[in-house]
Amino acid sequence: MSGERDDARSTDDVSGAPIDFDRLNVVAERFSTNDRFTEIEVQPEFAPTRIVCLYDPGFYPRRVHSARLEIVWFENGDFSLHYHEGHENGTFDHRWDRHPSDHNTRDHVHPGPDASTPGDDASHPEEWRDVLSMVLSEIEDRQRAFWTE
Repeated sequence: MSGERDDARSTDDVSGAPIDFDRLNVVAERFSTNDRFTEIEVQPEFAPTRIVCLYDPGFYPRRVHSARLEIVWFENGDFSLHYHEGHENGTFDHRWDRHPSDHNTRDHVHPGPDASTPGDDASHPEEWRDVLSMVLSEIEDRQRAFWTE
């Protein structure tokens, strides 16, 4: 082989299950037509088990320099969705997770501003599309709040 990794066997330490690259490709394809994102990076070098969705800066005031959503999905239904903002004076991080954990229940959230561990136990929808809708809605609420401060 030429050094290519075997995607079908790739795993991430979060779940231990194989990465669901087919699911990630479907998400990337759907998100690529969504105006909220300026770029969708599929398996970038710095995050080869994820897709990285870069938000349009027009959703944010100038003090927010960048925003992205990183998504990893596993064949067993586990996931981790990490929202990150880069600010003039620091960062904001928030994560929605479903995976085995010794610090929380399987479904949990690591809330902003620092996505600290342990997080908060939560209940996420079973259907992956509903999980994505929930996360995007929560991010939209945050974006709207910037303009009502």
